[in-house]
Amino acid sequence: MANKLWDKGYVEDARIDAFTVGHDRELDVCLAPYDILGTMAHITMLESVGLLSKEDLEVLLGELKGLYSLAEEGKFVIEDDVEDVHSQVELMLTRKLGDVGKRVHTGRSRNDQVLVDLKLYARARIEKTVGKAGNLFRTLQDASEKYKDVLIPGYTHLQVAMPSSFGLWFGAYAESLCDDISMLKAAWDLVNRNPLGSAAGYGSSAPLDRALTTRLLGFSDLDYNSVYAQMTRGKMEWTVASAYSSIAQTVGKLAFDGCLYSSQNFGFLHLPDSLTTGSSIMPHKKNPDVFELVRAHCNKICGTCGTIRMISGNLPSGYFRDMQILKEVFFTLFDEMDDCLDIVDYAVRGMEVRQDVMEDPKYKLAFSVEKVNDLVAEGVPFRDAYRQVAASISEGTFEYEGKPHHTHEGSIGNLCNDKVAARMERIMSSFGFDKVAEALDALIK
Repeated sequence: MANKLWDKGYVEDARIDAFTVGHDRELDVCLAPYDILGTMAHITMLESVGLLSKEDLEVLLGELKGLYSLAEEGKFVIEDDVEDVHSQVELMLTRKLGDVGKRVHTGRSRNDQVLVDLKLYARARIEKTVGKAGNLFRTLQDASEKYKDVLIPGYTHLQVAMPSSFGLWFGAYAESLCDDISMLKAAWDLVNRNPLGSAAGYGSSAPLDRALTTRLLGFSDLDYNSVYAQMTRGKMEWTVASAYSSIAQTVGKLAFDGCLYSSQNFGFLHLPDSLTTGSSIMPHKKNPDVFELVRAHCNKICGTCGTIRMISGNLPSGYFRDMQILKEVFFTLFDEMDDCLDIVDYAVRGMEVRQDVMEDPKYKLAFSVEKVNDLVAEGVPFRDAYRQVAASISEGTFEYEGKPHHTHEGSIGNLCNDKVAARMERIMSSFGFDKVAEALDALIK
């Protein structure tokens, strides 16, 4: 018979058991360090309210620290006949410590256990993603500064429109990441609230000190209402997925531009051979597969929100086993997004910028607005200047000498990269990763 926390002595159907456990054993290994941290905080609180002796606490903490090290080293295993990570941790404690190990579940339900595990897990993964997004942000800003004077055509409707620059193009994606990380901060604020103590969703008659577990786990606040704490299951995953979708939109669009701008028809960028793949039949082909795959991964990430919404969005309040399936969707977000951030950062640093794009005569008309503005500066009303330039274009006599002179904030000549960098620094420092690390270090040590 499988080891289950809810075991009441009867023999369950093997097929039902296999189906209801699903992929939890494999997926829950990722949650092991966080389940152990949550247990450490919970039993520390139980001792403080008189539900656990100091001696039992010390013994349990010692054993849990050993299990935590095991999990951190990737050696924690959920046995074949154990239902989930919560059962495995309690089983290992009971095997080693006997009845003392059976005390750790007092005042808890697997419902608030999995919630706190998921929040601790998501919190750690968000911190990692913020670091990788920060790396890409700096790479883009560096490229923006390096190539700020290299002009390329800007497009509307995929038609040549006005002069742009590589500085403006790289900088646009850097600033876009600012907004993405701002959205991720909003998701972090929801994640960084403590659900522990809500039990199965209706609280507990045990005299729990939820403020204490909040401090011990480095959460910024509680999910106060016990029913709502359980309602955050699904909502939390959807909110995080939405923020990751925002990053994916930025990275996917950059990847699309990378494909477009490196094609022979555009030729703004050159991808060295090492960043391309080949064709089995066409000897000349050098394909931007890295950007195409990034685009596909980012589209997949964007689709995750809809999947989470379909699994959890039409459920009433209270816990339902449907939520278990969310793990299969949610866990894949993080590695997939982090891998895309890493490889795009690498590819951007390796791509080569063409310096003479605007010398091609086909981009001459991109300077038509510059000509209009020159006439306006000489006193010609804008609409008259517009018509004069339009007539010269129609007659085939349009010429423009000189370079664009843009001075306003966010234009070719005034990128404001320093201001964007300051904004990103403010957003990133607002997460408070150091406070979380201090709390968890204190709990572990």
